[in-house]
Amino acid sequence: MLKKIYFLISFLLGIFMFSQTLSSRLDKKTVGLGEPNVLTIKVDHLGGKDVRSAPKNELLPFHFEIIKDTLFKKMDTYERTIEFAIFQEGKFSIPALEFNINGKIEKTTPYEIEVVNTASKDDKINDIMKNKEVGLELKDYWQIYKFWVLAAIAIVALAILIFGLVRYGKKPKDSPKELTNQALKELNALKDKKHIEQGNFRDFYVELIDIMRRFLSVQYRIPADVLLTDDLIAYMKQNHSISQENEAVVEKVFLRGDLVKFAKIFPSVEMMNEDWNSCSALVKASLKDIEFEKLRKDV
Repeated sequence: MLKKIYFLISFLLGIFMFSQTLSSRLDKKTVGLGEPNVLTIKVDHLGGKDVRSAPKNELLPFHFEIIKDTLFKKMDTYERTIEFAIFQEGKFSIPALEFNINGKIEKTTPYEIEVVNTASKDDKINDIMKNKEVGLELKDYWQIYKFWVLAAIAIVALAILIFGLVRYGKKPKDSPKELTNQALKELNALKDKKHIEQGNFRDFYVELIDIMRRFLSVQYRIPADVLLTDDLIAYMKQNHSISQENEAVVEKVFLRGDLVKFAKIFPSVEMMNEDWNSCSALVKASLKDIEFEKLRKDV
């Protein structure tokens, strides 16, 4: 019987001596506004075990202003001391804080703190030094407000610059030069398709004439996109808004294109290259036609 009692006492004593113990202590349950308080959490009998908790300055609730959060750890002891203050009146709670001790979750004792305003309504507040009136000159006002003035000037200048760029900086996309460049890009893209080298003469003339019809419509304001070839040639000769050389190019290329599309002729490589070059030259020369037409109307 004595052996059993001795064994039980030894077992309980071993548990007490070799198991870790989590404890906490709060210095004050009642504090004044902004008065420092200290919470201490301690783990004893660690035996080298790992202790994990919330990161530094993040253990207490958000309305607690952390002043200092220090950690002291040895082989058998873990101690974390948090100095804090609260700047609001009322009752605040420190919940049970979790600590992971070698994979096992342990919790501290929750606390309630009352924060009171220690200042009395009858307390008289005296200035250390009376207010002193200082006279300001123009340069003093400039030193105070110069950054605001310069910022306002910069904003106005930026607004004027943006307005000028929007109003006058955009190059019109329908200017004669832009239309000429666009048509030349389309002609070059057509040539890159290798219709001439591959003998796709029908596709070549269909695309070539479509490009030229669009160009004549936007550059010369000729309804080339809706008129048949014969009607278009007649219209150009009556209108005189295009030079005779360019009229001859349009007439030659468009008539040949119609014959090709209806399989009445089969053009050679030289003939297709010649027509492409003629159309390219017409597009480049169109600026002179536009300038001449403008002078003719001004006169």
